[in-house]
Parts: sequence; structure tokens; C-alpha cells
Amino acid sequence: MSIQLKTEVCQLFNIRYPIFLAGMAGGPSTVKLVAAVSNAGGLGTLGAAYMDPKAIREAIREIRQLTNAPFAVNLFAIQVPDNNTRIGEVQGELNRLRNVLGVTHATQEPVSTPDHFQEQLSVVLEEKVPVISTAFGVLSEPFVQQAKSAGIRIVTMVTTVREAILAEQAGCDCIVAQGSEAGGHRGTFDVKEHPVGANIGTFALTPQIVDHVKIPVIAAGGIMDGRGLVAALALGAQGVQMGTRFLTAVESGAHDTYKQALLASTEESTVITKAFSGRPARGIRNLFIRQWDASGIEPLPFPTQNTVTRDIRNAAAKHNNADYMSLWAGQGTRLLTSGQRAEDIVAETVQQAMSILS
Repeated sequence: MSIQLKTEVCQLFNIRYPIFLAGMAGGPSTVKLVAAVSNAGGLGTLGAAYMDPKAIREAIREIRQLTNAPFAVNLFAIQVPDNNTRIGEVQGELNRLRNVLGVTHATQEPVSTPDHFQEQLSVVLEEKVPVISTAFGVLSEPFVQQAKSAGIRIVTMVTTVREAILAEQAGCDCIVAQGSEAGGHRGTFDVKEHPVGANIGTFALTPQIVDHVKIPVIAAGGIMDGRGLVAALALGAQGVQMGTRFLTAVESGAHDTYKQALLASTEESTVITKAFSGRPARGIRNLFIRQWDASGIEPLPFPTQNTVTRDIRNAAAKHNNADYMSLWAGQGTRLLTSGQRAEDIVAETVQQAMSILS
């Protein structure tokens, strides 16, 4: 292929094309999807934040059976204790929603969210995964040193110039600049300072980060095709990260009802909400979000809200009920396609970019 798309990250990560798969935790990120993107020349990423350490190890080994190409594992780089101070108020409201799905009412007892971060990271380091990517912050210095000693590259998601500078200072090899158009949870470091996330658009954020750091920058947020890739390169980025674009791929683990909701949505369908997890995340506004907002109750902080809503989300999936599922999505959903293979999405993106550049 032409040298025009051979950017710095291609050499840094030993990939053919400057296209990263976003680490979509919670189901969409499957072994087959990760391997397919890597085999197609991009960097597949396993969204492992909610997986237990044993499952992560098994997934890494399965990925290696499907591809010899580099891939990444994405983790949440924070350890936050549960906050049960308003558990009774929140569970009372959630019990009203549980009635709709026939889910057993929760008690007002405090909940405890398992914290496997140390063990998760240990598995990734032991397995010598080519790339570790982090959200919500940077790895601590000892972990950075362990990763570098093992020859592992480190990528960090950021949403402001200040976060990008911190990531570079922490020893990251590459930065993903996540604009507010991005779906799901973005990498904002401090949600106390930015309660609904640092919402700077991709086109404004990317060139400002490029101007303030020396390491490569990957643009993310609303990028769905070759046009987005070319635009990102014009802004000074060395490549793109796409998540929503792969949610409806054949290899995606997204629930069929979720995929149908995505394909029926538009650029006006999504909102940023803390209703499901306690952290700001962009998703399709459904009945759960509307009812929660109408209650006027503040969600519990992450990860506690995520833990207490899990039974509702699981029941909704079991009953094919999109009204009570977390339908994470970016703002580019009109550009989604149904039943397309991940390798074809990568190839199509590259071909369109090359056509524009030529």
C-alpha cells in the first residue's frame, strides 16, 4: 500500500494500517473481533475491564491462536472503593424498574464491587501482551516500568490537553484523544472536576493535543470511515481509534437487540448519562435513562451504580428489551452497516482514505 497511510504508529505498533479497535468492555469486545481487526492490519483491542483475571488469560491465549499480529488489552486504570451512602434511595428507584422486568427486588444492604485490577494487570504483564491501553488514568510508575521491561507498549485514553501531558510524563508510548462524540465511557481522569466528562469535540481536541505532546496521537470520537481517518491525519493525528463502527460487525459480541437499536438510531439519539454506571457515558437514550432522569435521583458513583444496575441490564438482555439495556454508542450511527465483517470494515476504511488522498 502507499506510504501515505504508513504513519509513525504503524512502525511503533508493527501494524499495517493506523486503525485501532476501541477496547469496548462489557460484551461487544470478543476474541474473534480483536483477532479480525488485527489480522486485517489494524490493532485489535480486548476490552477486559470487567473480566476476571482467569478469563482475561484465556482470551489472550485464544486471540493468539487466531492471529500472529499485535493486539492490545484495555483496562480501567483506577481503583475506586464503593460508595453506599445513598444505597436505599437508589435501590428503591431501581426496584420500580425491576418490576417491569420481573426482577427480584434488591435490598438496601451495601454492595461490594470486586476489584481485580492488580490481578488483571498481572495477567497482562505475565502474558506479555504487545500493548496495554488504559482508561480513566495512567498506570502507576512501577507498572509502567514492568511493562517497558517486558517490551510492552502503553496507550492511554485522554480527553484534555492536560491529561495528555500527564500521560506523556507517565511514560506512555501513544495517546488516544477521545472527543465528546465517542460512545460509552471516555477516559476522563477526574470526574469530580468534570462531572459529565470533559466534553471537547474531536476536531478541537486532537490538534491541541498534537501541539502539546511529542508522542503520537490517535484521534477518536465519531470516526466511522476513511473520511474520518483522513480528517484525523490532517489534524496531526497519526491514526484513528474506532469503536462504534465495529459494534454491528459480524464478530461483535453486542446483543442482537442492541445492534438493531444502533442501526435504527441517528446522530440525535445519544446522550451522556451516568444512570447506568455512575460515570458519564454516551449511549442511546432509552426508557431506562428517561425514567431515571425523571426521578431526579443522583446515581451512585462508579463503580457502585454499575454494580446495582447489572441485574436490570442482564434481565433486559435476556428478554431482548432494549429499553433497559445500556446501549453505548457514538454520534456517527447513521454510518453503521449491518452484517459486515470486521476485516471488510478495515479494508473499506483504508480504501476510502486512499481514494481521498490520491
